[in-house]
Amino acid sequence: MPNHKSAEKRVRQSERRRKLNRGNRSRLRTSLKNLRSALEGDGKQASAILPETISTIDRAVQKGVLHRNAAARYKSRLTARVNAAAAK
Repeated sequence: MPNHKSAEKRVRQSERRRKLNRGNRSRLRTSLKNLRSALEGDGKQASAILPETISTIDRAVQKGVLHRNAAARYKSRLTARVNAAAAK
């Protein structure tokens, strides 16, 4: 338990940030899962979902949920997979 007023405030702040981070991370994972499931099905549907997913990834970087290099890696690999699926 916190013993100082500043420590109590820090607990409140940490809890608030944890909830926000959890929501942002969940949104990112759901978006990635939707794109990956679309890739298993129709390539054209995946092409339509890709811009939304890239936007979600960029938002996760802005929120501090994802490192920018990790985001670039995700975007690169997903774009390559969507392009390969659309070519088939």
